[in-house]
Amino acid sequence: MPTYEYRCTRCKRRFELFHSITDDSSKRCPRCKARAVRVPAAGAGLLFKGSGFYITDYRSRSYREKAKQEKQTSGGGEKTPSAGEKPSAADKKSGEKKSRKKNGGD
Repeated sequence: MPTYEYRCTRCKRRFELFHSITDDSSKRCPRCKARAVRVPAAGAGLLFKGSGFYITDYRSRSYREKAKQEKQTSGGGEKTPSAGEKPSAADKKSGEKKSRKKNGGD
């Protein structure tokens, strides 16, 4: 059974009532006992649970086009340090993992 929101016609107090959809009896204010009218309610919030819903799924067309252009101009490959640059800590770790796989684990 759903909860409905009502407003008193006399004292303007807003309150909620829990009743059946088919209940046609007139509703009364609990404070002054005057007739109450049903008010449209916002309802429950929308919840997404689990994986698969990302904010980027609903981006504007212009945003998606810019992102696509940036991806094409950046090359999209792994960044390798040039002769004068030192590799970062993340690059060192990934290099260690690759060398372990080549050498047979451990």
